Amino acid sequence: MKPKIIQGGKFSDHRGSISYVNDFSFKDIERFYIISNSQENPIRAWQGHKLDAKNFYCLSGSFKIHFVKIDNWENPSKDLIIETVLVSESDSKIVHIPAGYANAIESLEENSKLMSFSTLPLTNVGEDDVRYPSNYWLFDNEQ
Repeated sequence: MKPKIIQGGKFSDHRGSISYVNDFSFKDIERFYIISNSQENPIRAWQGHKLDAKNFYCLSGSFKIHFVKIDNWENPSKDLIIETVLVSESDSKIVHIPAGYANAIESLEENSKLMSFSTLPLTNVGEDDVRYPSNYWLFDNEQ
């Protein structure tokens, strides 16, 4: 399975607005959390998931979501291709990253908030999470 964008939309009238992603299914979702990176450390990197699929939705501000397909969990290649998706509060979409990837979350604005929906129960996280140094793969602006 490959990462994909599940596009939603936004409706506005005199009462306000509604953002939605009607094609997203909560069928396999076990838990969710909200990420707010600090202004001093706007990049949270790199966290890999052998079993857990991640689904990201921007609540406020904007983020770059970077991800790589892991080729070897113990010693991944430093030459893996980094893919990047921009998400913002004005664009209602969910970025789905299946199991087998590592991701990095980069805040682009102060007070940005990103909701993450996970498919793995919390009791199984210990066998799933693989962390790599934040500079293991470099983004375009760091090279």
